[in-house]
Amino acid sequence: MRVAYTVSRFPHVSETFIARELAAVSAQPDMELELLSLVPPVDPTVHTVARPWMARLRRPGPREAAAAVVWWSLRRPMRLASSVVLIAGGYARHPRLLARALATVPLAAAHARRLAAEPVDHLHAHYATYPLLAAWLNHRLAGVPYSFTAHAHDLFVDQSFLRERVSAARFVVAISEYNRRFLAVHAGKGTPVHVVHCGVDPSAYRFRPRPPRAAGPVRALCVASLQEYKGHRVLLEALAGGGDDLARVELDLVGSGPERGELEALARRLGLEPRIRFHGSLPETAVTALLDRADLFVLPSVVASNGQMEGIPIALMEALAVGVPVVASRLSGVPELVPDGETGLLAEPGSAEQLRLVIRRVLADPDGARTRAEAGRQLVEREFDVHRSAAALAALFRAAAAPGERPQSK
Repeated sequence: MRVAYTVSRFPHVSETFIARELAAVSAQPDMELELLSLVPPVDPTVHTVARPWMARLRRPGPREAAAAVVWWSLRRPMRLASSVVLIAGGYARHPRLLARALATVPLAAAHARRLAAEPVDHLHAHYATYPLLAAWLNHRLAGVPYSFTAHAHDLFVDQSFLRERVSAARFVVAISEYNRRFLAVHAGKGTPVHVVHCGVDPSAYRFRPRPPRAAGPVRALCVASLQEYKGHRVLLEALAGGGDDLARVELDLVGSGPERGELEALARRLGLEPRIRFHGSLPETAVTALLDRADLFVLPSVVASNGQMEGIPIALMEALAVGVPVVASRLSGVPELVPDGETGLLAEPGSAEQLRLVIRRVLADPDGARTRAEAGRQLVEREFDVHRSAAALAALFRAAAAPGERPQSK
């Protein structure tokens, strides 16, 4: 079975889970994958897991995109024109999003032209933004059935034109029960929605459950893009006001993003600069090495001012896989991976005081931290193993390819 994946850009430094999924699905029996991208990457980092897909990546250039619009204008003029009209209506209240959606049209048309010449059985998009729009247009122009995986910002920030694109899909994948419920409210109930977790390969991580050190420096780690919804400000404020018991916590921050300058300035104002290391984006091997040395993993996510928030962060799965004690926020799908008190501890989003108390609780209870670490590894193996998820996706793709059928919701 030939399945084409559609993404915004590939590779993307914070989306190793897509490359892992591609590898795991392609390893399923009778699965042959194509990879379609819309725009060039913004970060030069290419993780090891993404490298095998670089030679198979298809991304149209400006000339190819323009030629495709002309090609479809001659062959399916009414379908192309009506699609543009529907897009304009769907995004009419958001000019900035409309401009991006219209810019997606020629890129999607180029992929549709390729798929008309080299058909696939199914098209699957990652993210309910422009990859989903491209899949929808490929369906309308080339007749390819499609599905998509919905994550976080693609659902929570804006729902323009979502219902129409969901209704035309064969099925939808939600990465959490939280997202499944959200889709039921905002996209109707006509299209089946399946919960299939993104995942990691547990065998790739050396499991070493570790209690926090009773004395001496504690190495805390946060792996997250430097954006508002990741909550780094809350973490810095929690450490700055922690007193002597948290003064031994040293923090490694891995990730790049628009807030780096402001966070560095905040660290200086709070007197934390000697205890914080900003690493920027790192290769996956370097992140794994930091995880192996860490005594504590903290991800203090919040709801951003524009509504953006987490789905289920892959970084938390990786931390649980190696046995690092985990502290996170009670937000979105996070409690499905980190049930409070079972695989980690949760704080209320945005509360530096509560985050501070939760970190103190981890440091004061090494036996509890070890027990939660062991439970966390078991949960990852049971429910967040990329190979299990790939098998579930492959089964959905096969069912979707059956004429006149849709995979039933689970």
